[in-house]
Amino acid sequence: MVSSSMPTFSEYLSQAQMGLMARVFGPEYIAKQTYLQQTDIFTETFGRMVWDALNNRTVLYNAIRKVGWGTSFGWRLRTDRGSGNSRPMKETGALPTLDVSNYVTVGAAPAIPSTTFGVSLKAQFMGGLEGGIGDALAVEQEAKQRDHIKEINQEITNGSYARVSAFASDVVTVTPASHARYFNIGDTVNLYDTGSTAYMTTDREVTARDDSAGTITLNGTPSATPAAGDIIFPVDRMGTFSISDVVFRDDEPVAGGLARPKLYNVAVGSRTVQHFQGASVDYNNGVGRDVSLKGVDDQIRLIRQRGGLMGQGLIWTGHDTYFNLERLFQAQQRFVGYETVTFGVGDETTYPGTQVSMDLATYLGIPILADVDCPTSVSSAGAELGSNLYVLDLDHLELGVAIPTQYVENRNYFAFSSGALAIQGLLFTFLQLRARRIDVHAVLGDLNT
Repeated sequence: MVSSSMPTFSEYLSQAQMGLMARVFGPEYIAKQTYLQQTDIFTETFGRMVWDALNNRTVLYNAIRKVGWGTSFGWRLRTDRGSGNSRPMKETGALPTLDVSNYVTVGAAPAIPSTTFGVSLKAQFMGGLEGGIGDALAVEQEAKQRDHIKEINQEITNGSYARVSAFASDVVTVTPASHARYFNIGDTVNLYDTGSTAYMTTDREVTARDDSAGTITLNGTPSATPAAGDIIFPVDRMGTFSISDVVFRDDEPVAGGLARPKLYNVAVGSRTVQHFQGASVDYNNGVGRDVSLKGVDDQIRLIRQRGGLMGQGLIWTGHDTYFNLERLFQAQQRFVGYETVTFGVGDETTYPGTQVSMDLATYLGIPILADVDCPTSVSSAGAELGSNLYVLDLDHLELGVAIPTQYVENRNYFAFSSGALAIQGLLFTFLQLRARRIDVHAVLGDLNT
């Protein structure tokens, strides 16, 4: 027997609704229906997080201790013991000849690295809306604080010369273009003719610089026209001195000599004297060569022979030379040591054996640090070579700070030369790189990358 039941009221309404929709909209109605999509309901908002896509590491700046400037302009170096005043003597013989030591004065005024920034009043307001950056002035201020320290790091890591590739009127083009960074606006520069081994003696001031094009604009033409392969170099810095300025001597990097920067009020031409030049300034006349353990050992040996590296030393180089050293150790079945090294943080330092320290690769007990800002050499043909390798005695190297970093803000719109509705900020520091002894630092250059 077949049984059947009447549909419930809800089933009847459902079936009726389905039949109604089919008659009104047709049988393909369900296939044609639409949906809300992402573009209908979602608007991109970026939030307030900002990731810095730049390398902000400041290795050398962090490694060098910072000290208060003090009350004096400079210091003195004892450079001679006197002659004949120390010797053996007979029981009743004459006393040794009376002679005095020799002292030379060394000093330098602080430089003023500075960083400016600005935020328009409209940008400051819009940043607070949904999806905005937030307090735009605060975000930019935080970023510029990092930029300011990066500027100081790049000033103390600048190279001391660049190769000329072209010249037109008052614009010098250098190769590679990245070496234009070694010169700051306000630097006084000179040029050296590598063909005739003569100076183009008219000192000129740098008025503009283009890092991407590798151009340096001077405030007038030199006394002679530079050609490709000639060298441009600073004789006086507007910013801080650099490690390369400290280490170089008058006869490097090319035969015939260069008048190195007027470092620490030392007269141009005096860098041939031992106490005014690095312990080892090892270049190869613009010819690339592989880094060798003997080259590094020679630098360390010569520094030690002059009484340096008695305390804290540092091998400082670029990442390319660092990895070349690693490969050299591995090829000879040697391994870089790892030791706990105590570094200063700000004005504070840790004691040996405490937990606040870092493990670093070392060679002969000297820590090795790689820095993206380490200067590179350039071949006589104008090709960029690898990063230089420096051995530094940190006991005799410091950043003298006359005025710690200051922040100044200006919201006086009428004071702006452009008359803009903007908030301007300025960060500046009075400091100088001071090498208490120039002769206990060394450089190995003209290395292959």
